[in-house]
Amino acid sequence: MGLAEELGDKLAIDVLKVIDKLGDDQLVMEVAKVLAASSTPTEEAFLTSVRVRQAEARARGFLRDYVKKELAKRPQTPKD
Repeated sequence: MGLAEELGDKLAIDVLKVIDKLGDDQLVMEVAKVLAASSTPTEEAFLTSVRVRQAEARARGFLRDYVKKELAKRPQTPKD
């Protein structure tokens, strides 16, 4: 991983944490604009990292919900 990718990923992690706390989804694009003004490679790495991390979080949420749903379909066995 190159420097731009490493720094973009670290920044993406921090921005996503702030979004979780404050709920401001526009923050990603605001940070991307700041990056674009000085480093296009870092901007691209940042946006890629954000997309990948958000996609992974959605997939994990889907998997968690799927497992809950499937387990709820199973008959409950009484414990002794």
